[in-house]
Amino acid sequence: MNSLLTEKITAAKAAGRLGLIPFLPGGYPDKAGFWDVLAALDAGGADIIEIGMPFSDPVADGPVVEAASLQALEQGVNLAWILSGLAANRARLSAGIVLMGYYNPVLQYGLERFAEDAAKAGVNGLILADLPFEEAGEIRALLAARNIDLIPLVGLNTSRERMKLYAGNARGFVYFVSVLGTTGERTSLPDEVRQGLALARECFDIPLALGFGIKSPEQLKELSGLIDAAVFGSSLIRHLDAGGDAAGFMARWAK
Repeated sequence: MNSLLTEKITAAKAAGRLGLIPFLPGGYPDKAGFWDVLAALDAGGADIIEIGMPFSDPVADGPVVEAASLQALEQGVNLAWILSGLAANRARLSAGIVLMGYYNPVLQYGLERFAEDAAKAGVNGLILADLPFEEAGEIRALLAARNIDLIPLVGLNTSRERMKLYAGNARGFVYFVSVLGTTGERTSLPDEVRQGLALARECFDIPLALGFGIKSPEQLKELSGLIDAAVFGSSLIRHLDAGGDAAGFMARWAK
């Protein structure tokens, strides 16, 4: 089966631009307005939208995403709320949908139940930041049976051998983590990013998306030709926190 996520990024590349992947924790900034914000991101040119699954022990989240996720948790946002809300609102969104978070909430929800409900809600991909490749076989099979991609995370410390291992099962796109650390904007990216991206390009034959540390579209010009898509979360949350709207944020990235 074809991957909608691959098709979305490939179409953006054919149009001469990077695929745009905004990230926002489910239920942020508040439960009542969350789906309208997602619709505005979609209308503003998002090719794929990542919905964070808020978790109380977010080991990969920097301070901005962590605070937003905790705010969502305090409002009672959980995986069931996200999936039921997405099922009700999926028709408003043309972008591909990826859920991103940690394994514990999915395990507690039940792997087969999660895969079934995610498919009904129109989810196209899943990222689990703390699930090792060697322990992902069961959920990968459940998702694959429903044409949902389990997105591999690789980074500066991923060896060629590990990348090739991931490549054997990779679908959708590859998420390349630009820093050795948590999410959050950086004024500059490590020099090693170019080398890591080149290695990932050799190992994978699906689109390559760069995330963590992305502050602005200008920051990515030096990586032209090395990536196919960009993921941005903290900069979007900071924009919304400052009173900006999603459409205004996307207008800057969609130029």
